[in-house]
Amino acid sequence: MEEATASPVSPPTAVVQQDEQRKKKSATSAKRDYKGFVAGVFSGIAKLTVGHPFDTVKVRLQTTQSSRFSGPLQCVLQTVRHEGVAGLYKGATPPLVGWMFMDSVMLGSLNVYRRVLAEHVFGADSWAPGLGPGGTFFSPPSSYSSSSSPSSPSFSKRSSAEAVTHLPPFGHGLAGIMAGATVSFIAAPVEHVKARLQIQYAALKSERLYSGPLDCARKIFAHHGLRGVYHGLSATLLFRGFFFFWWASYDVLSRALRRNTSLSAPAVNFWAGGLSAQVFWLTSYPSDLVKQRIMTDPLGGGLRDGERRFARWRDAAAAVYREGGWRGFWRGFAPCFLRAFPANAVALVAFEGVMRTLP
Repeated sequence: MEEATASPVSPPTAVVQQDEQRKKKSATSAKRDYKGFVAGVFSGIAKLTVGHPFDTVKVRLQTTQSSRFSGPLQCVLQTVRHEGVAGLYKGATPPLVGWMFMDSVMLGSLNVYRRVLAEHVFGADSWAPGLGPGGTFFSPPSSYSSSSSPSSPSFSKRSSAEAVTHLPPFGHGLAGIMAGATVSFIAAPVEHVKARLQIQYAALKSERLYSGPLDCARKIFAHHGLRGVYHGLSATLLFRGFFFFWWASYDVLSRALRRNTSLSAPAVNFWAGGLSAQVFWLTSYPSDLVKQRIMTDPLGGGLRDGERRFARWRDAAAAVYREGGWRGFWRGFAPCFLRAFPANAVALVAFEGVMRTLP
């Protein structure tokens, strides 16, 4: 008696079609990855215009003795009195170019990492922040791709495979860490040059060690090579690891605002962008202060800018603690926190607006 040969079971036609549609959608989305890099340029311009004066005050408070400025207001008044309003925009040239490039890389890579994590780790169909009905922090929330509601007759006929799943906040946070690490290799030299220019207090250029950003980069490279230009890279990587909190909270806040308010899309981007940036600074500020101390530490050698104090990250952290205790890690926090909302709110409105406009 012959044994019956088992014929392979072919998958249902609907499942095959869904797989094909997802592959096509993935290929199309990959081709549109350029949007994040283009939109990031506009984010950088908006961020610099609004935020640089706050940043100058923050850096000066972070890197000087407490006896020089009693607080952010006195720092602003003294800067304007002795150096004019232009003094608040000292060192603006590197971030004008740098933030355009940095935000392009950071937000562009963030969008790519979101897509990759959604497709290959979380099995989600959508990675745009703030979408979906909710869900947990770690698991993808799902919603139906049509406008059907649980009360509609067609809802019960839909299979769970038809639900559109969205990247969860945890996934957005992971994408933020990876984007932060990526952009750190561009941000470290830009922020290094910017910080050294910001702590030059002489009103006359002839009395300053560096006449401008190119002169600063050239002198550092001439005496300390590429390693000198990238001084503070490890501190930058650590600081930008806190992007997890920024982009995870941006997703949570965007979803909450879309579900519970009637705000327009730009308004949601504004409020979620500003608030999530403040969440980021509340978690990351001490690491940023230590980073600034490292980046403004004299390099010594042929530069003749003084004697180097901090060989390691923990040496700078210990110096901050000796000078001001735990409060020392929050010196200059007020202007930074005040800057975080308007600068990043405007930047994310610009970014998301361009993302929606581009084909």
